[in-house]
Amino acid sequence: MRAAFNSPFWPFVLISTSVGQEGLDFHHYCHAVTHWNLPSNPVDLEQREGRVHRYKGHAVRKNLATAYAKEALHQTESDAWETAFTLGKCRRPTDENDLVPYWLFPGDAKIERHVPMLPFSREVERLQGLRRSLVIYRMVFGQSRQEDLISYLLTHIPESEQAAIVAELQIDLTPPNRDKDVSQVNTQ
Repeated sequence: MRAAFNSPFWPFVLISTSVGQEGLDFHHYCHAVTHWNLPSNPVDLEQREGRVHRYKGHAVRKNLATAYAKEALHQTESDAWETAFTLGKCRRPTDENDLVPYWLFPGDAKIERHVPMLPFSREVERLQGLRRSLVIYRMVFGQSRQEDLISYLLTHIPESEQAAIVAELQIDLTPPNRDKDVSQVNTQ
């Protein structure tokens, strides 16, 4: 069933127990997860959604195809997907790293989280708590999803303090500028 689901053909829906939330990849032709019940902690939620949020996942490929399909299909001597990823890498903004285009690529397709629940049920509050915990969990690893992080910040930090807090907590992991380092050494 897993092999069939990881194809563009039938079945289009896969239902799994908790066995499917860890160690299996479903990203080839899927970018949505429906949580029939919510896990008890953010790590399990991350594991479940991590089955579709993978390297060269479906949402990324859909966005790349929207941007570069015509160009990639005209390159008959190479694989169209490799050409699309090469175009995405070559044309990404200079301030982006290798997460673009392999893990992230702008466009309409996104990793989707669906949680069917009744309004005003306990699940509503549980989901809010899990989302808050998930933001903090991801921040520890420096891999927060922007939508979740922004939602958390907007609801918990006054607008007047947000810019200062973001500036204080931001970590720049870009490699040092070698020319600048050499010139500083020469002047010392």
